[in-house]
Amino acid sequence: MLDVTRLRVLVAVARHGSVTAAARALNYAQPSISHHIARLEAETGARLLQRAGRGVQLTDAGRLLAERAAEIIGRLDAAEAELAAHVGGREGRVRLAAFPSALGTIVPAAAARLEEESPGMDLILTEAEPPEALRMLRAGYVDVALVFRHSQQDAEPGPPSADDEGARGRLLLDEQVFLVTAADSPGAADLAAYAEHRWIAGCTDCRGGMLRQCAAAGFTPRIAFTTDDYVAAQALVAAGLGVTTLPGLALRSARHPGICAAALPAARRQVFAMTYGDPPDPPAAIRLIDVLAQAARTDALTG
Repeated sequence: MLDVTRLRVLVAVARHGSVTAAARALNYAQPSISHHIARLEAETGARLLQRAGRGVQLTDAGRLLAERAAEIIGRLDAAEAELAAHVGGREGRVRLAAFPSALGTIVPAAAARLEEESPGMDLILTEAEPPEALRMLRAGYVDVALVFRHSQQDAEPGPPSADDEGARGRLLLDEQVFLVTAADSPGAADLAAYAEHRWIAGCTDCRGGMLRQCAAAGFTPRIAFTTDDYVAAQALVAAGLGVTTLPGLALRSARHPGICAAALPAARRQVFAMTYGDPPDPPAAIRLIDVLAQAARTDALTG
């Protein structure tokens, strides 16, 4: 069985990029880091680090082991926290990764409800776009990940893949996507009318959704700007520098007065709360997802 301390050392080297930085992060002496890596290489029978200029880099075997080790350590840390909460009789800790427009809308409402109804629960929030949130979930750094996927009207609203078995998703919100143009534009939801305009693209998944919508309208958009900041995207639109598409949460989180938003009938975005591992989920994660669902329903009714 591989030693957990040595796995932590390898993960630190992978995360911080050097033996020196890993030693600093772990508060170890540098020779101790080298010793742990050497013992780990002897245990695995694989070379994990190699010289690269004046420093070192992970081999393919080292990267593979570091990725799996991060998952193992994250799960162990989560289990220790859950056990400590159980033994201590506390509500426990729950860690959430969420994308920005959710953090600006449904997450604060859910956090307030959680604080009121479960005051002993410690909620820790991290901002992360879906790909990073899923990686954090898989590695055990968070207990719940809020993610989204774009779809056309007739598409099955299944959750994004976490690239591994064991990830499960609960649909929280199925929301409208809007064509966003300058305030002095006609305001009609006709993508084809903007085929010759410049376009503003968002994150990878948002960009993919926009490209599919434009393809269905018969053209390929000319992308002039790319930003995953929905406030910046609206400012660019208001300045007459292009048009874009944004989901409802982004517009409710912060809306620029110089834009016009028209609903695209066939374009939707689904928001999911993802967990990882065999059910049942920890009570704190279940409670968090319940209040997120309540907040999403309220937002859908008032948005």
